[in-house]
Amino acid sequence: MRPLRPRAVAAVLIALGAGAAVLSPTAQAAPAAPADTRAATAPSPGLLQAMQRDLHLTKGEAEHRLLAERRATALDQRVRSLAGSSYAGSWFDASTGRLTVASTDPSLTGGLRAAGADVRRADYSAAQLDATKKHLDAASAPPGVAAWRVDPRANRVVVDVVADQRTDNDVRAFVAKALKSGPVQVREVRAAPRTFAAGTVGGDPYYTGNVRCSIGFSVQGGFVSAGHCGQPGAGVSGWDHSYIGTFQGSSFPDNDYSWVSVGSGWWTVPVVLGWGTVPDQLVRGSNVAPVGASICRSGSTTHWHCGTVLAQNETVNYSQGAVHQLTKTNVCAEPGDSGGSFISGDQAQGVTSGGWGNCSSGGETWFQPINEILNRYGLRLHTA
Repeated sequence: MRPLRPRAVAAVLIALGAGAAVLSPTAQAAPAAPADTRAATAPSPGLLQAMQRDLHLTKGEAEHRLLAERRATALDQRVRSLAGSSYAGSWFDASTGRLTVASTDPSLTGGLRAAGADVRRADYSAAQLDATKKHLDAASAPPGVAAWRVDPRANRVVVDVVADQRTDNDVRAFVAKALKSGPVQVREVRAAPRTFAAGTVGGDPYYTGNVRCSIGFSVQGGFVSAGHCGQPGAGVSGWDHSYIGTFQGSSFPDNDYSWVSVGSGWWTVPVVLGWGTVPDQLVRGSNVAPVGASICRSGSTTHWHCGTVLAQNETVNYSQGAVHQLTKTNVCAEPGDSGGSFISGDQAQGVTSGGWGNCSSGGETWFQPINEILNRYGLRLHTA
């Protein structure tokens, strides 16, 4: 999304199959029709290396996992439809390499297994759990309550409370009301999440005012990022401090997404930066990876790191206010990584919102799902 040096431009054009074509500031490279699907979706060596490093896998294990996750993602929508009103959630089980679906109706077990999923019996449907979570979303949570989400494996709405603040009167009152609202389980966490914006420092970021954030994904006409990085109408400059464009839309809290229009000699490409750690990654779509799937993140501070999807549709209680429908991961991040790309294989997943911890001692990070951003602003993801 930045003006690229000639070698980088040539590499992008070759990767996209654009030959000797020249990109104008607003032109889009025509996607190449791959000779065979397997070659087009084969993971890059860099992605495999990152998964080996962060998920402690061998190369063969990483390749096998990506293939299994691709199959599970494709199966996920089918089992949701088959389960109907009995659907109680689904997740990828890395130990078996299969998708597990929870259902409140035992009579559907045979059909769900025949479709290719493992099945777990549940007491509460996803609709019932979502209703309980919606009740909590309408409440005002004190700072000691870190987040809450539907956990399909626990078949409960799980409320995370910062361990050293659990005895706080406001926290205790919130927990008491939550437990009365429906099937709720309370867990302790080490720290509360925060956003990952940062003051102006060196790197390969974008800037608005004295805030540095990271580009998420290219869309037709610009890029998407985090909402806490800037307000509508705010100007944006790039890594070289040249003018990029303007925030056209932004929402934070409640949501944490934004989109920036691109002009002034900048253009968009369907690429996530690998920062020299891995090769730059092409973006080919935005199919949602299930809970349990591997996922990687690119940001301007800590660059490229991988981990696992821990939960979806989680409400995170930042000091600025609650943000809804975030996805939780165990990928690390640090200030300045806000807005950066979360990608699973070659599928865009979302933009970095916030978290706790760092990339030295570890932590957890949440992202705003990309498809919600695209739908909200009527944008089209730029894909290879």
